Amino acid sequence: QVQLVESGGGLVTPGGSLRLSCAPSEFASDAYFIGWFRQAPGKDREGLSCISSSDGNTYYTQSAKGRFTMSRDSAKNVVYLQMNDLNPEDTAVYYCAASWIAHNQGMCIIKETLFGSWGQGTQVTVSS
Repeated sequence: QVQLVESGGGLVTPGGSLRLSCAPSEFASDAYFIGWFRQAPGKDREGLSCISSSDGNTYYTQSAKGRFTMSRDSAKNVVYLQMNDLNPEDTAVYYCAASWIAHNQGMCIIKETLFGSWGQGTQVTVSS
């Protein structure tokens, strides 16, 4: 099972930016997807974005479009989530997760139940 480690969370003021990192322990195959999710206090976990390891295509949910950008550094084996213009509603624990099945004809499906390997999460707090 792939193990993932997130980092980069912290306290940021409204309007600020953070870049989260996710380092999978191994790339078991070329056909897998890495997703970013978050869970705010008292709320369900929600999907944000996904990247395909085979072609590098990225996918976003409405919650992430426009302010969040997912990318990867294949040489370093790291996936990133750049978050800009943060607001207090973005306060949550952010998770990365891996899946070999979260796709439909190669297009990632950002659905929590399709991702089987999860990191421990990193806390992001947006507050003045």
